Amino acid sequence: MPENDSLESIKETTIGTERIYEGHIISVRKDSVRLPNGKTASREVVEHSAAVCIVPVDENGNVLLVRQFRIPTGGPLLEAPAGGVEEGEVSEEAVLRELQEEIGYTAGKLQHLASFWVAPGWATEFMHAYLATDLTPSKLDADEDENIQVVRLPFDEAVAMFKTGEIQDGKTIASMLLAQPLLL
Repeated sequence: MPENDSLESIKETTIGTERIYEGHIISVRKDSVRLPNGKTASREVVEHSAAVCIVPVDENGNVLLVRQFRIPTGGPLLEAPAGGVEEGEVSEEAVLRELQEEIGYTAGKLQHLASFWVAPGWATEFMHAYLATDLTPSKLDADEDENIQVVRLPFDEAVAMFKTGEIQDGKTIASMLLAQPLLL
């Protein structure tokens, strides 16, 4: 954006909202917006709670990932453990809960890597990425609708899997690349 342009020159103002769907995990709305030039447009928005993504690394330099079938992709994905931040929970609490539910460990040390919008063109999901180390066994019951396999890989091998297409999940790729310099 050129320096002399202000944010007001690109701001869209919501002038109406229509609720399309209310679900357990997501809700969908259609917003009518007024553009800076005075014209109106529609924006379809998927509402989703904040989420966490965790790069758990053990004492041997292995990353613990999860493989699960994802209906939208038509197959399984290899991913970093992740999940929603529940009402009243802070992201660090969600990280520890998700680790215990998905891989059966807790972490003695958490390091915030970054926070980012997952798909800002159409979704409200804001994700907090963490590096988790000093892992010790600690299991919580998994969510009853999850079917997860834990996969332990050398961190560098997992990073190499980005280029081969064996890891295609964006949050996993971003989070692991953010963690990589801290593990050297």
